[in-house]
Amino acid sequence: MKMRSILGALVLVSLSVMPVWAENLTPEEIKKMVDEAVEKRLQERERQEPLSEPRERVEPTAEPGVGPIPEVGRDLRAKERQPLSFSSTGSGRLLYAKPFLTFPKAIVGGYFDIQYRAHRQPVLETGYEDIRNGQGTTNGFDQQRFVPFIYADITEHVKFGSEIEIEHGIRETNSLEISAEFAFIDYLIHESVNLRGGIILLPIGKFNLLHDSPLNDLTDRPLVSTLIIPSTISETGVGLYGTFYPGRTSKVDYEIYATTGPCGYNTDGSPRVTEFDGTKNSRQRKCLSNDGLDINNGKAVVGRVAYSPMLGVEVAGSGYYGNQSPTSYNPLSIFAIDWTLQKGPFELIGEAAWAYARNNNRAIPGSTFGFAPGSRITGINALGFTLNPLATPPERMQGFYIQGNYHFMPSFLTNLSPKRFGEGSTFTAVIRYDRVNLNLDNKGENAGKYEQISFGLNYRPIEDTVFKISYQYLPESFNPNNGQRVHDSALVISAATYF
Repeated sequence: MKMRSILGALVLVSLSVMPVWAENLTPEEIKKMVDEAVEKRLQERERQEPLSEPRERVEPTAEPGVGPIPEVGRDLRAKERQPLSFSSTGSGRLLYAKPFLTFPKAIVGGYFDIQYRAHRQPVLETGYEDIRNGQGTTNGFDQQRFVPFIYADITEHVKFGSEIEIEHGIRETNSLEISAEFAFIDYLIHESVNLRGGIILLPIGKFNLLHDSPLNDLTDRPLVSTLIIPSTISETGVGLYGTFYPGRTSKVDYEIYATTGPCGYNTDGSPRVTEFDGTKNSRQRKCLSNDGLDINNGKAVVGRVAYSPMLGVEVAGSGYYGNQSPTSYNPLSIFAIDWTLQKGPFELIGEAAWAYARNNNRAIPGSTFGFAPGSRITGINALGFTLNPLATPPERMQGFYIQGNYHFMPSFLTNLSPKRFGEGSTFTAVIRYDRVNLNLDNKGENAGKYEQISFGLNYRPIEDTVFKISYQYLPESFNPNNGQRVHDSALVISAATYF
């Protein structure tokens, strides 16, 4: 009614500026003309934009990891469904009596990568000790990771997420690894506090949380994030996470969990935290326990707090603490800091970590590999390493990486092929410096000293897909085939995509 009155007034105004026409019209004719004009205008307006359908509101793009979790299944759900219980009747069709078939609420995605690497030294493992003098090979292809991801919003407040990691999937040897990287249920209470339980990706550093191959600008993961923080590390547990906003532009994110503790010893009592592998084999997924439970009655506590004073800047600290021994109190503790600085096309990211495996260099009670309880272990970690045959299992480790990224797109490529090098595509130039020492107590040469400088360039036709090439200079490295220190270099080419 209001719209009709407004349009009528506009028509009357238009008549008032045409006195010649208006003088020859009776009041009845003027009213009829006004009604016809108003009706015509309303019909045109309905055809252009129906009044019953409000204009769709365009929401601003949210920062990744911020805001509500999407309701992916809401539009697919039926208004009503038949209740399912153990008292349901039937026979063969009971196999299909699943709530997610008639009440869908899940999506499936994931990521995939493939790589080729060529080293100057024969450091790639073959699995055959007596071939090529036990030196290994210099180059090879590897489809390293195929990782399906399943997400479901069960209700507005209950979410489920899982990721299944398949590494080296073409192989049928011990190097084939299939495991649930994470699988948890979230109960959303408030943005500042939410409950999570299941197989949890542990918040030790930032890389362990954001390690997907298509996301990272170099093929290989940082050394500190694989040997001191054994990415990816996930354990079964429960805890809380949330976000606070202390200022107009700042925010604080946190996660804290109680989980199954580390698995630091083999069944004969020999340590799994070594000068060669660092903490990598202390993860629950590497544990020799057949049931995947604790090797003792201890639990681990892990947490991370991240502070972002403004968009593009974040500094975080994280820690992990848990007993790794089945017969004594020998805790493993890891502390890490990470940082992200972004300004325009430039990024500076990095991570530093320190680990302390207390009494890892001494035999524990119940050990059967030839050392009396409490005595110092020597030689167990040498692996034929000729420079230091009396190496002992490490107690203290440290390492870091620092990486600079520059995103760009040459204008001549955009002009040459706007479809291939247009909006959404980018090149990134990368440089990263890695350094770790997996046995700080061994002041001489040891197998755990690694240094690496990586120069890379990658192309993303879209953000979800990347083609990478990098050159690695390794002044300090180690050949696992013969236990020798080596000076190496490598060319690495890879591709990765989300799907």
